[in-house]
Amino acid sequence: MTHSTTVPRIQIAPQGPEFSRIVLGLWRLADWKMTPQARVDFLEQALALGVTTIDQADIYGDYQSETLLGEALKLAPSLRQQFQFVSKCGIKLVSAARPAHGLQHYDTSRAHIIASAENSLRAMQIEQLDVLLIHRPDPLMDADEMAEAFRHLQDTGKVKHFGVSNFTPSQFELLASRFPLVTNQVELSLLHLPPLHDGTLDLCQKLRIAPMIWSALGGGNLLRESTTASPQILRVRQVLDVLSKELDLPASTIALAWVLQHPSRPLVLTGSGRIEALHDAVLACQQTLNREQWFSLWCASAGKGVD
Repeated sequence: MTHSTTVPRIQIAPQGPEFSRIVLGLWRLADWKMTPQARVDFLEQALALGVTTIDQADIYGDYQSETLLGEALKLAPSLRQQFQFVSKCGIKLVSAARPAHGLQHYDTSRAHIIASAENSLRAMQIEQLDVLLIHRPDPLMDADEMAEAFRHLQDTGKVKHFGVSNFTPSQFELLASRFPLVTNQVELSLLHLPPLHDGTLDLCQKLRIAPMIWSALGGGNLLRESTTASPQILRVRQVLDVLSKELDLPASTIALAWVLQHPSRPLVLTGSGRIEALHDAVLACQQTLNREQWFSLWCASAGKGVD
């Protein structure tokens, strides 16, 4: 069967940017051991599939991933205008790349947010971030101070929009009460269901804000063959295998379609350097499961039927 490979673009918030629903996640870019030209080729292949949004973070690849992307963008400057760039800050890792860090911890101070955003721009060799996310909730976060940092970065043209990652609904509402947020990047997959039921996606839908989803394939565990797979993984795989034959689609495509079908209009991050994996993710945008198919996967994950 021949399937279409076009990625829809959506406005992710009422006053937010327009992103592709499949997002090129580059958190493992340093592990892929690509030459600068190979990185350029990969970015061009992603664009050909309609994937126009890139997800990064300052800490990815032990603070190297943004620099590796910047090397590719320097080699092919025209790519800068064809992608939207997302990055994150707020975690300080103990690393040779950051010798001043003595303990891994969170830092959402005004000074750190501004410095991190400026470092990301320099590393990626771009002039502006489309969205900057706070990577993790900080128990010491001061919403007013964070809003000041956001306003400074916006007023100086360095960041267009702001969001968060891994925030609970109440944490999201606190920061959003001080400054408009355009997304919450959270974990959701057939192996991780809490955002469906803890109010996270309810709040996104209420505010008409599209969440960004990381680890949508359960960190690869949905697809990785293992003799020690959990009962949950085995149950889900069994249903995926049935649906894969029924729909003539890769199991990964079906698993991503399951996530994309949520009415909050999620964007899904990829995590592979293989263009074939990106192609399978793009296919998910054209698939709609019927309710029995969708709930068969939910029930397999939950290990029970609905009440």
